[in-house]
Amino acid sequence: MTEHPMTISLCMIVKNEEQTLARCLDSVADLMDEIIIVDTGSTDQTKTIAARYTDRLYTFEWKDDFAAARNESFDKATCSYIMWLDADDMLLEPERERLHALKQRLSMDIDAVVMPLHLAEGEQGELLFTSRRIRLVKRERQYRWEGRLHEDLVIPQGQIVHSDVAVTHRRMQDHTLRNQRILARWISESGKLEGRLLYLHANECFDRKEYAEAAEAFNHLLEEPSGYREERITACARSAECYFHLGKPEQQLDSLLSSFRYGVPQSDLCCMIGDWFFTRNEWSTAAYWYEKALEQQHHLPGMRPVPLPCYSWLPHVRLSHCYAHVGKLDASYEHNQTALRYLPDDPYLLDNARKLKKAISNSSPSARSSK
Repeated sequence: MTEHPMTISLCMIVKNEEQTLARCLDSVADLMDEIIIVDTGSTDQTKTIAARYTDRLYTFEWKDDFAAARNESFDKATCSYIMWLDADDMLLEPERERLHALKQRLSMDIDAVVMPLHLAEGEQGELLFTSRRIRLVKRERQYRWEGRLHEDLVIPQGQIVHSDVAVTHRRMQDHTLRNQRILARWISESGKLEGRLLYLHANECFDRKEYAEAAEAFNHLLEEPSGYREERITACARSAECYFHLGKPEQQLDSLLSSFRYGVPQSDLCCMIGDWFFTRNEWSTAAYWYEKALEQQHHLPGMRPVPLPCYSWLPHVRLSHCYAHVGKLDASYEHNQTALRYLPDDPYLLDNARKLKKAISNSSPSARSSK
């Protein structure tokens, strides 16, 4: 227990969130010391729902600027720390317990806390995409938001720690048209397309499946002399996907390999390179890159969104397939078993385990381990 118990202001900005706001607040309200909700123009029951949880409900004129609205909510906070959430975020029960424990033990010397953000789940509840965000900050440091769209908390200095308290994001609204409008206005008023704006523009083109324009924008971003390392790695991965859709496999591979300019190989990029060779039945080369993916899993990918299977079961599934093709049946079986520890009910893996076990029992030891 810290000498001065930690208190948390939950700060949210909302607009027409009647479908998700109660779900979000039910998951965290009892863990917060105050709840501040800034409404930016709701026309549904959002404000009525919010009023059930707090009397700190404010109206803010929407200016197509998410950072401005979030800063307004931060300015209303009075507790020692500020936590922010979107209305389509929530904390599942295990995470509630972790947040309660964090609140009891966090040193007041800590300025900011990074938490995982779970972005998508599969049919068996397995995580598919995850990211990390600065989620909790010390109020007295007066950290500010920047960016009209896909805004970021600016943390120029301070003591930052990583927490295992995960926020689950379950979006129910499509904000594509709104985001396109805000970005177009921002670009128009800026008068230049570079840096962060260029990165956002490239991602919007990618999301609209305008792959030629997206690839060109990502390449222009990578030609700039400076920029965030994680955004450049994302640019390499997404430009590679653009070239896949454009039917340009050589450029696809070049884009993936160029990610190594920005640091040690990342597991998801290694998996993507492995997939390039896998689809060409180059089993040994593909296996090399999936093994590299396993070796690199301890390197955290930072704040960028990543496909979590590349950091868990996917390399094992691919390696099982590759090693079966080159006759390494024992290795194939072991990787299939490891994948089953992640996905114990997967019908493909269960069936593959039976087939491999039968094949191994019918083969000689030398054949099972052949190089």
